Amino acid sequence: MNIRLLLQALDLQEDAARALADDLRAQIDALQTRLREAETHLEHLAITRKTVTGLADRLPPSLPELPEHPDYPRILAVFNEATGPLRAKDACQALGHEVLPKNVEGTRAKLKRLVNLSILTEADTGNFARKQ
Repeated sequence: MNIRLLLQALDLQEDAARALADDLRAQIDALQTRLREAETHLEHLAITRKTVTGLADRLPPSLPELPEHPDYPRILAVFNEATGPLRAKDACQALGHEVLPKNVEGTRAKLKRLVNLSILTEADTGNFARKQ
């Protein structure tokens, strides 16, 4: 057996093992970089969660969803411009509806629904105002 051939075979295997080790080190470096980035992102998310949680008590409560009718946003606009409480008849006029009993009662029912949703208040019987 020729020792020179054996040494050449060992050189080839050493070169292959060295190349594999270098490749694995490069992969480890890339993975460590990605790991550091992921850990930094997790830290930022934890800080964001802590900030949002700390501010949650200071946020105003969200308004409930209005019923599906075009008069509700218009009613709220009327109350946003009003300087004081309004009666159903006043709101009906402000909406441009004829002041007929059926229209006034329909408007009153909508105002009562807004009171039940805690958007308006009824200070006195029949007097409605925007909730502060």
